[in-house]
Amino acid sequence: MNNKLITAALLLLAPFALAQTPELRQIMADPEWMGSPVEQAWWSLDGDAVYYRIKRDESTLRDIHRIDLASGDDERLDFADHAGIDAANPVFHRDTGRAAFTRDGNLFVRLPDQDRPQQLTRTTDTDSQPTFGPDGDRILFRRGNSWWMHDLVKQLAWPVADLKFEDEPDAEPDDSLAKMQLRLFSSLREDLDDQRERRQEAERAAHEDPTRSPAPWYLGEGMQPTQSSLSPDGRWLLVAVQSAAHQPGRTDSLPHYVTIDGYIEQEEKRTRVGRNEPAAQSLWLLDLEQREKHELSLDELPGIQDDPLADLKKAQDIDPLPEGENRAVSFMGMQWHPDGHLAAVQVRANDNKDRWLAVLDPREAELDNRHRLTDEAWINWAFNDFGWLPDSETLWLLSEESGYSHFYTVDASGGSARAITRGDFEVMNPVMLPEGDHAIVLSNRSHPGKYDLYRLDIAGGNLERITEHRGIEDFAVLPGHDQILVRYSETYLPAQVGLVNANSGELTALTDTRTEEYRAIEWQMPEIVAVESSHGAGAIWSRFYPARAEPPHGGDRHPVVMFVHGAGYLQNVHYRYPQYFREQMFHNLLTERGYHVLDMDFRASAGYGRDWRTAIYRQMGTPELEDYIDGADWLIDNHDADPDRIGIYGGSYGGFMAFMALFNAPERFAAGAALRPVSDWAHYNHSYTSNILNTPEVDPVAYERSSPIEFAEGLEGHLLMTAGILDDNVFYQDVVRLAQRLLDLEKDNWELATYPLERHAFTRPESWRDQYQRILDLFERTIGGTQ
Repeated sequence: MNNKLITAALLLLAPFALAQTPELRQIMADPEWMGSPVEQAWWSLDGDAVYYRIKRDESTLRDIHRIDLASGDDERLDFADHAGIDAANPVFHRDTGRAAFTRDGNLFVRLPDQDRPQQLTRTTDTDSQPTFGPDGDRILFRRGNSWWMHDLVKQLAWPVADLKFEDEPDAEPDDSLAKMQLRLFSSLREDLDDQRERRQEAERAAHEDPTRSPAPWYLGEGMQPTQSSLSPDGRWLLVAVQSAAHQPGRTDSLPHYVTIDGYIEQEEKRTRVGRNEPAAQSLWLLDLEQREKHELSLDELPGIQDDPLADLKKAQDIDPLPEGENRAVSFMGMQWHPDGHLAAVQVRANDNKDRWLAVLDPREAELDNRHRLTDEAWINWAFNDFGWLPDSETLWLLSEESGYSHFYTVDASGGSARAITRGDFEVMNPVMLPEGDHAIVLSNRSHPGKYDLYRLDIAGGNLERITEHRGIEDFAVLPGHDQILVRYSETYLPAQVGLVNANSGELTALTDTRTEEYRAIEWQMPEIVAVESSHGAGAIWSRFYPARAEPPHGGDRHPVVMFVHGAGYLQNVHYRYPQYFREQMFHNLLTERGYHVLDMDFRASAGYGRDWRTAIYRQMGTPELEDYIDGADWLIDNHDADPDRIGIYGGSYGGFMAFMALFNAPERFAAGAALRPVSDWAHYNHSYTSNILNTPEVDPVAYERSSPIEFAEGLEGHLLMTAGILDDNVFYQDVVRLAQRLLDLEKDNWELATYPLERHAFTRPESWRDQYQRILDLFERTIGGTQ
């Protein structure tokens, strides 16, 4: 062969050699072979270094690394080194420059003239929620149900409030027998009176003698706390409580068949949706100076006495909310103004339809609603951030009021909320800059799948793009520094640490944790494509992996594998490193064998606004399936896809959708794999399911139209089910019940693979390999084989 022919042959072979995808066993091996992602990154408070957390090689333990910014040296820290490091999420006192944080359950402060943090507590309890007093000389923090204060000048710490959820030990008894005893025996009456006198004297001494700890608050054994927040001046304490007698309902148990001692063990787990409603919460205001307790009324919250489920209840002969009665609520957050004279409280209806942001003047002991967000479907789990703008009595908040998460402000004293950002994009994770006139936010303004940093002018509303990387994961701002610490990722680059110049937007990489083996592989870049919805929903953004070989069955048109991401409300079509990184590598393997692969952000996915999220309300599985059928049609019309050779697979929510596709569109989907799937939403948890489908008692129609087990009779193709027996999210019972249903229906061409030691997220490489070998075999013998 002459030199020209040899050169041509090498050029033809080289791209194939570089792009060769690893074998399945390697893809499903411990991800350590690829290099671990950076899980968290934070600043050294002097700005000279950054820290990051990462999985240790050949272990499930995590290590902390320090990168010196001057030299670039990256060192793993031993425990002895931890004593001198700062922690993530510090709180700052702007006027003094002091910073406070907790690390390993202990409290630390970093003073501007110190080169290392000063430890303030060392306890076997857990200290949390540090905040500065108005002058910066005191730090308040929580320890259990108690609140403490540390005076940096006096170097003294003391409990500010000791909350005991039990009855007063000397209270008059309610029990009839005890009352009789006190009536008959004067000695017992005298003892009780003496005990009460001693307690009252101790309370008076604690109030008048500043060297003593405060007397405990006896708040009754009938309630239990859910959260609390102390005002920065130390006078007022907000406490959210619920009934101590509340029971979540009957729990289920998971049998452990493979155990160390050989006996079957039972593990108690969660309840099912609607078995018992979440506990209604109340909000107390404790005046620590006057030792008075106020139960705050919610009566003035607009819509608090409306029942948005009244029509659905009527259809089921269920009584609606009684007239004049408030809906049950939970308290989602509390933020005190830095000087302690006002507090903001976020309240959420337990029926998931309303969220309120109210302001409290503790001297008046009344809540004043400042913003109400209502949704006929459900209030989002995300975008509930709020806080105070520096040097003002103005609140900022995120709200989906416009249909997308945007930044709003509202005065504490009155007036309507004002939208600062607008448009068909999401704004998230705002961080106020110390001057108070700007914030740094994360947003997908340029494209639903491109996440970058933006600088927001709060007064004018201008949103200035800082980075153009497209894959920013999260960030940390250090006051006084013009660089922003980020975690960022790319399609085949796990999360790394970098610094962004806040002025130029230039990103400097500080880590690359990938292995040489993984880095050398030339992976197939997916095409980000817009599939037009035939149902008027607009563009369905998707990752398209075109086939890179001839169809495996020898025909002219390519078989198709469609992937469905989990969680429902999750985004997988973006420019970041995907949560489903194993699946992405598996898709490379499939395209090398002649399959097209399409991964869609169907309706219900995150990143596309409220209406996209809530399209599935009371009809899970319907809009999503319409989108996947549109995706299949798009491939057929534009990319030589074979309409008779379409498969679908996914895990969790993706497994649920594989069921819905095979059962409700058997003419379109010939094969599918349902991994850890939901087969009946009435068996899933309350916190997720009740948002989307209400409860089975109130809305049985929604459950019937959304649960695959109701449609199993439609199965015509080939079905693979896989599940971990120890799955404590979607119980193994889901596939067992579906399997019995298929048996009852005398259905053929289905199989079930179980994994005795796996939970919802598999952890063992051998389980991953076995599961995906079965998926590959399913597609190879059905849509990829000769028919």
